[in-house]
Amino acid sequence: MAINVLRRPLNLAASFVLSAWIGLAGAISPVWGAEPLVKQRIAYGVINNNAAPLWIAQEQGFFRKYGLDADMIFIIGGTATQAMLAGHVPFGLLATTHVSNAVAGGGDLTMVLGFANTLYYSFVAQPSIKSVAALKGKRVAIGTPSGLPGLMTFMVLDQHGLNPKRDNITLLQIGSVPARVAALRAGSVEATSLPPELSQEIARERFTVLFDGAKENIPFQGSGLVMSRRLKKSNPQLVENMAKALIEAVAFIHKPSNKKAVEGTLVRNLKLSKAELIDEAYDSLLKGLPRKPCPTPKGAALVLKLMAQYGINPKAAQLQTDDVVDMSLCTKLDESGFIDRAYQGP
Repeated sequence: MAINVLRRPLNLAASFVLSAWIGLAGAISPVWGAEPLVKQRIAYGVINNNAAPLWIAQEQGFFRKYGLDADMIFIIGGTATQAMLAGHVPFGLLATTHVSNAVAGGGDLTMVLGFANTLYYSFVAQPSIKSVAALKGKRVAIGTPSGLPGLMTFMVLDQHGLNPKRDNITLLQIGSVPARVAALRAGSVEATSLPPELSQEIARERFTVLFDGAKENIPFQGSGLVMSRRLKKSNPQLVENMAKALIEAVAFIHKPSNKKAVEGTLVRNLKLSKAELIDEAYDSLLKGLPRKPCPTPKGAALVLKLMAQYGINPKAAQLQTDDVVDMSLCTKLDESGFIDRAYQGP
């Protein structure tokens, strides 16, 4: 069943400028070495807790520890995927949906680490909306259909027996989290999905939390470290060092002694000022970020099912979980004891 949504215009000019910048940035060195540091571009398309391992790895020197001079570039997920497929960017923090779309189209991408392995977003609504069933005939902001907020919306509606077309539910492509929050507060939409650090703030304003993904603990493969299988095969040392840097960043985040440093990173990157928001962002990061950041096949399977069921990409029905997630590297590092050792010491 394909879902019709109301689309907002894209800023194509910005995308072209960014693409041109990437194209002029120079060739990527295929060989890793301790000296000098090897410059590697990493694309990421979210400004929320999912990107925290990247920020920490940069600020705490884990990239440099493994011989990498990381150049992190903010690019919206779909554009980042195209940049990776074109060979302009070797690594990316992408959602499973973007990887699935690329693979379904014959592209070469795979996810080797998972930083969001459960459906931890919350589905929130206007104070007058007390149940999911009350959304019949209403407006819901979903971001993009293939994004996490969109997929969560489809899953919640499906669980409660609602069909957007049959039940006259208008799905609005309001992309960014701040824009969706603003639309909810202005009353231009009746519901949307939000990350936990913002859904808690919204709940204090008496909006209704209709579904709390953190409490439900549903396996769902969100974002993770993505690269081409070709790169993984041709330069395994480079790929392993990138993974090790990020795994050490994850361990750093989870160590209680590093709380102040992690909060400082969140404050700078999320532009937080209120003490309660800082506390909530930190707490939700610890809850949502797996201590062993391996992708979850069950979570990837749910994403593929929703993509096929709601017409996001019918070809997703032809994919298997190992077409989009590669467990081998994370399993190797786990079985070798590397992940456990990252939690030892100060």
